[in-house]
Amino acid sequence: MLDIQDLNASIGATSILHGVSLQVGTGSMVGLIGRNGSGKTTLLRTIMGHVAGQGNIRFNDTDLLTTEAYHRAELGIGYMPEDRKLVPEFSVTQNILLPTWSVDMPDATERLEWVYELMPEIAKFSQRKALVLSGGQQKLVALGRALMVGRKLLALDEPFEGLAPALARRLGEVMVDLKSEGVSMLISDSSEHHVNDLLDDKYIIERGSIL
Repeated sequence: MLDIQDLNASIGATSILHGVSLQVGTGSMVGLIGRNGSGKTTLLRTIMGHVAGQGNIRFNDTDLLTTEAYHRAELGIGYMPEDRKLVPEFSVTQNILLPTWSVDMPDATERLEWVYELMPEIAKFSQRKALVLSGGQQKLVALGRALMVGRKLLALDEPFEGLAPALARRLGEVMVDLKSEGVSMLISDSSEHHVNDLLDDKYIIERGSIL
């Protein structure tokens, strides 16, 4: 589904990624493991079109490097950034629906109901503003937002970072449920501790290169 070959990327004058190649198969869960500063976030942001890259990134039959960033939602790619990026003054429901406001999505209501069925804990506080939620709750809301458009592929950046053990286990359960429904996932993490038992494959990244 996702095929990256010989990808290079820079931020300003600083070269970050060096000849990165990896693949994510349909319905598979793939880990991108590396320490802070190894290039994980830059790789995900390059996939999402937030950082310019040179090389090849293909998603099914689409060349992502020549595709505007906003088209990822239309292609079925969802993104959960490390720092969540929720709108503080918006309610949980508004934050989850946010991607659908720029994409023609006739089944948005049904999709929202599906997200709440998948994660009933966030349905309980659906009308609260994001700013009053705990960090762990915000992580689940950010995942719900990614799922609104991420029908085929989820790019999850450090989803377990800062979570209490109970929430980390719950997030792992949600990921297993998603995999059973055929959703592919590329998950970045600074440690294999949370994800090792979930993964079909993993890549180790260090100083912007895959080892």
